[in-house]
Amino acid sequence: MNTMTSIQRSGLQLGPRTRSFIRFVATFVNPVVMLIAGRRWMPVVGILRHRGRRSGRSYASPLGMRPDGDSFVMPLTFSVSAAWYRNVLASGSASVTYLGRTYMVRDPEVIDYETARRAFPRYERLQFRVLGINQYLRLRQVQAESTTPRSPNLGLALVVIALAQLMVVLDVAVVNVALPSIQKALHFDPTNLEWVVNAYSIAFGGLLLLGGRMGDLFGRRRMFVLGVLLFTAGSLAGGLATSSTALIVARAVQGTGGAIVAPTALSLLAGTFKEGRQRIRALGVYSAVSAGGGALGLLLGGVITNYLSWRWILFINAPIGIALALAAPRVLVAPRPSAGRLDLPGAALVTAGAGTLVYGLSRAAVHGWSESTTVLTLGVAAVLLVAFVGVEAISRQPLMPLRILANRNRSGAYVLSFAVGATLSGLLFLLTLFVQNVLGFTPLQAGFAFLPTALGVIAGAGIATRLIGRIGPRTPMTVGALMAAIGLFWLSAITPTSNYFAAVLGPLAVLAIGLGQIFVSTTNVTIAGVAPAESGLASALLNVGRQLGGSFGIAIMGTVAAQVTRDQVLGHVAIGSAMTSGFSAAFQLAGLIALAGFAAALVAVRSRPKPAMAEAQAEAA
Repeated sequence: MNTMTSIQRSGLQLGPRTRSFIRFVATFVNPVVMLIAGRRWMPVVGILRHRGRRSGRSYASPLGMRPDGDSFVMPLTFSVSAAWYRNVLASGSASVTYLGRTYMVRDPEVIDYETARRAFPRYERLQFRVLGINQYLRLRQVQAESTTPRSPNLGLALVVIALAQLMVVLDVAVVNVALPSIQKALHFDPTNLEWVVNAYSIAFGGLLLLGGRMGDLFGRRRMFVLGVLLFTAGSLAGGLATSSTALIVARAVQGTGGAIVAPTALSLLAGTFKEGRQRIRALGVYSAVSAGGGALGLLLGGVITNYLSWRWILFINAPIGIALALAAPRVLVAPRPSAGRLDLPGAALVTAGAGTLVYGLSRAAVHGWSESTTVLTLGVAAVLLVAFVGVEAISRQPLMPLRILANRNRSGAYVLSFAVGATLSGLLFLLTLFVQNVLGFTPLQAGFAFLPTALGVIAGAGIATRLIGRIGPRTPMTVGALMAAIGLFWLSAITPTSNYFAAVLGPLAVLAIGLGQIFVSTTNVTIAGVAPAESGLASALLNVGRQLGGSFGIAIMGTVAAQVTRDQVLGHVAIGSAMTSGFSAAFQLAGLIALAGFAAALVAVRSRPKPAMAEAQAEAA
């Protein structure tokens, strides 16, 4: 009785006549409010559907409410006198329509202001304080185990996802091959040419985490299509660019689109294919595209630039992007967006921090690690990222819940993906220079030289696909990392007189088979058992690791190669031998990085992952 009295006194205290008048007004106002309540664009007012405790009839009440994790919170404006509250309390369950989605809710619980305040924005909390509303009703969403729809055509769904990933992965390598032609056509200053690559890399690396989380909150298929259209628009604008500034801006738009496509594509794959053999096979295709796309990009870039024009490396994305945007709504599932709000402070910090870090690493690759601007940029990036972690630790609805890193298998996969990103990007960059500047290959020949890498990755992905279903991901992950290290150390034995078939092809084959196993196993571990509401975030973190690893690998391996070459030249060694010594030292360093990834996988990843329980919560029905 005392509890009910305290609840009654927490809301607006109105007399019987006033209550009757409010009910009379509500009969006219509520139908109008119902026109906007629960709409996709209306975050303030939802619809509570409840059953009358006496009549048994169904009612719909437009109410102010906000999501809070797996619950909805609504103020008890008129305390326990409200009919909807009495109905919900009597039945113990109801349904809520919010942002265009309907959720089953149950377990009504009255909570105080301090518990409820985190769900509401500041201006609403101020209103509640002014009105003296201190009690709130919390309703928990009913969890359903298998409500995720499945695509009616899994083959076409996989084609759309893989093709989108290939389009994003190809872009960096294709553009790198065309840089000399772009510089000549648009009269780039040598110091600004790097921004053709940096503009894409900074936007892509900086926005990946935000892009993945936006997919979770606003709908993955919707964000996937938006990302594809942005990427396509940037490609068209870049192909039509008549000035260096226009091309740089277009590349930034491409990077923004890519940052949305990459994580949402992987999370859509996780939602489309059931965990088990079906998903592992799909991951084999996806991973082969991700790992082999860079090598294939070098080949396509050489062919297109040599026989057509550098503009076509961008124009070619337009028909592909339009086809993907049209096909996606027809073949991809549209899982229900997660309830919650976007963590704007966290989004701003991680976007600025990751983007600054990518720029700092890119600058280090060109200007060196000791250059003042490089040091300042990396320092600012470190401060921003530390601040981001601090904000996430105290945020009620963080952009990146730190618990996602508590899974040791997933954390080990993230570390290995960073190491692989570093070795693969650094390898493609430096080996391209070696085969062209030392072995004398043309750009087109250099592109064909990397074709075995793509084939080896496909073979390695096929091996991992078979192994994971039988013995788990740990063996292909560790064996793949060890093979990558062996291939890199073998490659470091190159000399100025080396023959491609004797000194390069063999190491590339071993490395590529290892990479195929790594990409499939790390991707599988990343999305296995993760809550559907966080699969976009988990996918984004995997891509962030690879992207930052790639920037780090190019920077540190490029620095080592340049320093060793410089020292050799000062010692009056022939330029060809000096450059080869630099490349060899860089490949040795890449081998050590691969070994570090091997150690991380060996220590962190279990041979058989524990079945997901609380972590693998399904989305609310």
